[in-house]
Amino acid sequence: MGIITATTSNDWVCPLKVTLPDFSNAKILVIGDIMLDRYWHGGTSRISPEAPVPVVNVLEAEDRAGGAGNVALNISALGSKVTLCGITGQDEAADSLTKLLNNHKIQCSFDQRSHQNTITKLRIISRHQQLIRLDFEKDFSLQSGVNLDLVSELIEQHDLVVLSDYGKGTLQDPQSIIQAARKAGKLVVVDPKGSDFSKYQNATVITPNQSEFDIVAGKSANEEEFLNKGQQQRKSLNLDALLVTRSEKGMALFEQGLEPFLQPTQAREVFDVTGAGDTVVAALATCLASGFDHKSATQIANLAAGIVVAKLGTATATRQELLNVMLQHQPLSQGVVTEAELIELIQHSKASGETLVMTNGCFDILHAGHVAYLKQAAALGDRLIVAVNGDDSVRRLKGEGRPVNPVDQRMEVLAGLASVDWVVEFSEDTPARLIGECLPDLLVKGGDYKPDQIAGGDAVMKNGGQVIILDFVDGVSTTKIIEKARG
Repeated sequence: MGIITATTSNDWVCPLKVTLPDFSNAKILVIGDIMLDRYWHGGTSRISPEAPVPVVNVLEAEDRAGGAGNVALNISALGSKVTLCGITGQDEAADSLTKLLNNHKIQCSFDQRSHQNTITKLRIISRHQQLIRLDFEKDFSLQSGVNLDLVSELIEQHDLVVLSDYGKGTLQDPQSIIQAARKAGKLVVVDPKGSDFSKYQNATVITPNQSEFDIVAGKSANEEEFLNKGQQQRKSLNLDALLVTRSEKGMALFEQGLEPFLQPTQAREVFDVTGAGDTVVAALATCLASGFDHKSATQIANLAAGIVVAKLGTATATRQELLNVMLQHQPLSQGVVTEAELIELIQHSKASGETLVMTNGCFDILHAGHVAYLKQAAALGDRLIVAVNGDDSVRRLKGEGRPVNPVDQRMEVLAGLASVDWVVEFSEDTPARLIGECLPDLLVKGGDYKPDQIAGGDAVMKNGGQVIILDFVDGVSTTKIIEKARG
């Protein structure tokens, strides 16, 4: 069997082009088991006289959204619109969850029941050690699952449905939800639970971890057997894709008609794997809802998981963090670019928080003054863009006989300088239009100009940027070099 794989984890390289869509256009519905994770922190200095247990003086209380709520938080952190649906009680815990989730721009559509308590897990912590966990939990499966009429109405309002199954009874009939969503033309991503995956058949993709997969398919003796079982499970469940998360082995994606795609874990120091599975589901769903194919969505989900395991506690990954990691593994190209290429590069650079510096000129004969000036300009930010007058523009500005060197040669020489990131040509007499398109953070010019005399300066300052004037090196200029050469 052929296998598509990326590089080893030690040489991990982002195989995607450094670009992400605007996730805010995606509308995602999360349905699943909703829990409140409650933490009580306090000091311990004595043992109870009533029993041999420590006495904790509770000084701080903290509430977090758990279960499907954490999936919703991860989706919101990426910038998508998200609604959370599941069963809660009509109690203080549900009120706390609603407030917490609303603060993260998550719409809550709870199936609230007066006879039921919101699932709550209370942890007593002292000196960074968990002393005990108290679960307040009534099995929803003894009653009935989430209201299907409520779910059907919500499905119509969203692009994609996530089923986050923690086995607590909210998703007693996932097949009815999957069928309703697929009939409405919606994608369905399932984070499964239990030993029977048949209840999730016909979903778009399910995302078991290796242990969950082994329970259903049986433990594999080797990699080839695992890959065969993955293909068989995807086919038998009639899934578009099956994604198995494999801890230190990364991820394995199985799609119809394609060889398995193996994505190694990104090389990264691991602090805490808590909630990493929720992050994978959230990132995968957000990417699919934004138009990514399964392979690309898997790669992004892998990046997101790498971000959260490097954080302590249950955490989320943001779109900005994803862009930063992608840029670390696939730096933006440098050199001579077209205007269209430059605009795209600028978008990525700004998204990663870099400071852009831009300058312009003819640079007919590159001399020591130019080099010193460009080095000073580059030191002001993270990226230096040099806009170069085209040949006709130089001729109009400098007269016949100029330029001495054609524009392609002038740009190549500039691109060879360590201080310069991108070189682009403009055809007009001034770069005002181009600068207005690029809108750098800093517009730099050499000479005795005033900021309001610099072409494009008004657009930069209106956008919140600055115009900076640098001194040229005395006694060095292209015109003087040419005059000296001519005798």
